[in-house]
Amino acid sequence: MSINTRALRAPGGDGRVTWRGWMALVVLMLPVLLVSVDNTVLTFALPDIAQALRPTSIEQLWIVDAYSLVLAALLVTMGTLGDRFGRRRLLLIGATGFTAVSVLAAFAPTAALLIAARAALGVFGAMLMPSTLSLIRTIFMDDTQRRLAIAIWASGFSAGGALGPIVGGFLLEHFAWGSVFLMAVPVMIPLLVFAPMLVPETRDPNPGRIDPVSIVLSIAAMTPFVYGIKELAVEGPLSLAPVWFVVGIVFGVLFVRRQLRAREPMLDVKLFANPRFSGSVLVNLLSVFGLIGFLFFASQHLQLILGLSPMQSGLALLPGLVVMIIAGLAVVPIARHVAPRVIVPIALAFSVIGFVLSAVSAQDGALGTLIAAFVALGLGIGAAETISNDLILAFAPPAKAGAASAVSETAYELGAVLGTAVLGSVLTALYRVHLVVPSGIGADQAAAAHETLAGAMVTADEIGGTLGEQLRDAAAHAFDSGVLVTGLIGAGLIVIAGVIAATTLGGRSASSAAD
Repeated sequence: MSINTRALRAPGGDGRVTWRGWMALVVLMLPVLLVSVDNTVLTFALPDIAQALRPTSIEQLWIVDAYSLVLAALLVTMGTLGDRFGRRRLLLIGATGFTAVSVLAAFAPTAALLIAARAALGVFGAMLMPSTLSLIRTIFMDDTQRRLAIAIWASGFSAGGALGPIVGGFLLEHFAWGSVFLMAVPVMIPLLVFAPMLVPETRDPNPGRIDPVSIVLSIAAMTPFVYGIKELAVEGPLSLAPVWFVVGIVFGVLFVRRQLRAREPMLDVKLFANPRFSGSVLVNLLSVFGLIGFLFFASQHLQLILGLSPMQSGLALLPGLVVMIIAGLAVVPIARHVAPRVIVPIALAFSVIGFVLSAVSAQDGALGTLIAAFVALGLGIGAAETISNDLILAFAPPAKAGAASAVSETAYELGAVLGTAVLGSVLTALYRVHLVVPSGIGADQAAAAHETLAGAMVTADEIGGTLGEQLRDAAAHAFDSGVLVTGLIGAGLIVIAGVIAATTLGGRSASSAAD
């Protein structure tokens, strides 16, 4: 069964959709919720995974980042393929593959196999996310309805984040860690059933020829660049990271030159010459950078230091996630009257306060301070993400919605990689520097304690007694000493995002800017 976009529109020719269009949006929210649940649940499941699979610190980071690395490398390619072959078709292929690989990830017996499964999830995830956002762009042609739909889409990430720790916490308390991946099955089955009935198939009516060279160049540019970020964060400036950056830049330049010369480019790179478009992409990237970096610290602090269960940890962050959703929706009517260059910096000022409070919480150890920090952070990120995504899509013609959506998603995933790789690795390095292992602990146990905070807590439990308690206290102190620095780094990044917003986003609404 198939429908077209005209079946979703109200009579009168003003482009507004009826209830059918909003039902299509509900279906499109399912993969959005799944991906955001997957990211949040994985962060909260890391302590259990660390204890079950005993990964090294590098493997632990790769368990988180393998998905984002592969997904970021393929987003532009998948977005373009969706424009050509059908966005709904690509969505359904991605949903089927994501579900099957999630089942495999749930039963991964080693850290290496879990990393491989996460990489495969990245392939199918790259089919999901640009498809959802580009379908929204082509379904909702009315400016006000589109902005509200994008706000709901952006809030879906927050809603998934709120649902993930609670549902995932319940699963982690009653079942093995692999159960968190099995959530994909009940979420994706309704999508596969209802999408053909409610979501129209859309594509570029004049897609031009497939350019394999551009596809290869885009992947060759993104992969070494993202991998270089990982290398720099884990191995330091003496690693091969600069070489990977050079390789990525070379292929990136070749990709851009080819797009500029092509009659029908895979990606219209001229969009980046518009400061409002490029500024929105940077705001998107830096906002997610800060958010994921905060969650990397908070999930470990709540469970491993404060001793909360996964579900209790999720409930502790729930107020901030609810505020993020509310902020994303509440900013829609405000955006009709207030310029983006004013709204976004004001919103991000609250996120700066949130990072400062996170640094304070690491010193006073108060749960309330950490909750307040995430509430402030969520308020700013929620509003900024809605505005930045709307601006990105407003500049793209509907026929190229998949490629533009891929740009937005690439910024999101690069921010996720940077948040974990940079802030996570800085935190790990500072933890190792500050950790003073009590005398009387063997060399092997000391090495395990230096790897990760989870490793230290497992070792402390194995040792037991007064010596184990001393190791636990030393590890908590070392970890929170690193949080002070990373919190201030996060605050600085959000300040930069606010300055970019104030100087590039302009004084008109997204819709008027696109006209």
